[in-house]
Amino acid sequence: MVSQILFIALLLAAIAFFSFNVKKVIRNIRLGKAANRSDQPQKRLMTMVKVALGQTKMFFRPVPAFLHLIVYAGFVIINIEVLEIMIDGIFGTHRVFGGLGTIYNVLIGSFEFLAAGVWVGCAIFLIRRNIIKLKRFSGVEMTSWPKSDANYILITEILLMTAFLLMNAADAKLQAMGVGHYTQVGAFPLSQYLQNLLPATEASLIAIERGCWWFHIIGIFAFLNYLPYSKHFHILFAFPNTYFSNLEPKGEFSNMQSVTNEVKAMLDPSFTPPEAEPGRFGAKDVNDLTWVNLMNAYTCTECGRCTSVCPANITGKLLSPRKIMMDTRDRMEEVGKNIDKTGNGFDDGKSLIDSYISREEIWACTSCNACTQACPINIDPLAIITELRRYAVMEESQSPASINAMLGNIENNGAPWKYSPADRFNWAKQD
Repeated sequence: MVSQILFIALLLAAIAFFSFNVKKVIRNIRLGKAANRSDQPQKRLMTMVKVALGQTKMFFRPVPAFLHLIVYAGFVIINIEVLEIMIDGIFGTHRVFGGLGTIYNVLIGSFEFLAAGVWVGCAIFLIRRNIIKLKRFSGVEMTSWPKSDANYILITEILLMTAFLLMNAADAKLQAMGVGHYTQVGAFPLSQYLQNLLPATEASLIAIERGCWWFHIIGIFAFLNYLPYSKHFHILFAFPNTYFSNLEPKGEFSNMQSVTNEVKAMLDPSFTPPEAEPGRFGAKDVNDLTWVNLMNAYTCTECGRCTSVCPANITGKLLSPRKIMMDTRDRMEEVGKNIDKTGNGFDDGKSLIDSYISREEIWACTSCNACTQACPINIDPLAIITELRRYAVMEESQSPASINAMLGNIENNGAPWKYSPADRFNWAKQD
């Protein structure tokens, strides 16, 4: 009974702490402005199934995509066993689904092969990050914490899979010895080869089996509560993020309704714009962005695919689309902590632009959409960059000299070039 009470206490504590942290994340996302993403539900559902579940955009890089699929499928499917662990932990049973017979044997055997696949995949990922040191895993934004975060998760998954296989090996050996509580059940195609590494005494085997069992479930509880602090929150957020992703053609900018109303009023004196609260043109801080932009920031996997294809970054410019998303998330977290301490309305004198993202970064962007195309879960850094630019131009009248010259030419000549519209077709005249 002591172990059951301890298990239930840990379970309730893990659920409560996770719920508390997720509630904060949702509160932070709701700092953003409203955005309507309820249209075309069937198309959105298919996008989610294809991109988040099917991981189709990952396969532009087939080798890491295959490894990621093994790790993803293995981790998700193996955790089906958590249901059995939960029941065993609460009621004091052991392998409660063993009565399924052959089906159970097939499941446990499949779990072992998947566990081995996850182990190998995570080991390769660790080698790619820390020994080969692929370029896209580096950058000014990839400080010690983002690098450590990735390593922590990979090492944790390796330890969890090792514990799973050792638990099965000890269990199988105890079954073979005829120990009462360990009834003959399950198939162990891989862990059977680990049995020779284990001691032969009953007490030692029980200690190993129980120790790995507790390590496995406590590790899962810890992993669950680590997610809100980690880039691996995308495990959960990838699905809503792809569902609510932008379905419009890439590169199509959204019109600001306040500007549209003013233009309509100028063209049609009879048009009366609807009353609305005065808003900001573009975005200065995270609360000026939409909730979709903020959810994008929480979903970012920091994989660097966006930055690796960014032409501005490739040519040595300061811009990194990954940094845009990480900075947005960091600022959102900071604003959320300010709310926790002082309540709404506190001004810490900082903003997303300038305090986190520099002017040089936003103006280095070519608006080519390479980053949004490359993102495996449909994150859109360009949308944030565009809103920051809008603020700089429309609120502050601050933009590079070349941009100012272009805007002046468009206003005066109807084109970006500095010559009269009447001379526009001079190039076509024959001598």
